[in-house]
Amino acid sequence: MRFIKPLVIQQVVFFILHTERNARRQNSVGLNKHMKTLLLIRHAKSSWDVPGQNDFERTLNARGLKDAPVMAKRLLERNLQIDLFLSSTAKRAKKTCELFMHEMGVDEKKIVLKPELYLAEPPVFYNVIKQIDASINHAAVFSHNNGITDFVNQLTQVRVDNMPTCSIFALKVHSNKWSDFEKAEKEFLFFDYPKRII
Repeated sequence: MRFIKPLVIQQVVFFILHTERNARRQNSVGLNKHMKTLLLIRHAKSSWDVPGQNDFERTLNARGLKDAPVMAKRLLERNLQIDLFLSSTAKRAKKTCELFMHEMGVDEKKIVLKPELYLAEPPVFYNVIKQIDASINHAAVFSHNNGITDFVNQLTQVRVDNMPTCSIFALKVHSNKWSDFEKAEKEFLFFDYPKRII
């Protein structure tokens, strides 16, 4: 079992270089038509500047507004396109998703909002993902801690201590139907986050 500590860069350099090579190789040959790609993305950094503000209403701060487009560009650099953008309805998650869509040249009106992804626990993620139409090959889900960290740690042999804001955990699903997601073989692709040194 491998562990990733995202805030301790020196402990993950070798691992990242290894997975970068794998990702480039996979992108060069393309994903098998019987496989799906799933990106699990935590919302970008949000603001606590308004005392007493409802958690659901919190918006992105300056860092969050900067980080989201940067992370979207990194996906484009990996030649990763997204067919479906699913997001929590909370303002910070929805805005993060919209910034990704804008940077990737996707109409922001195509966002699919899922109220149940707000502060979702792992069972909710499984339920949302298995409902994705089989015609979708590459899906992104925008949600929150602590549930998103707990969820990614159930999917492959790779473990993360914490999903930082605007981090991306990507995996390949060995199935042609999302309804089989929970039982399907899953393969780690990469883990990226704004403070990672490239």
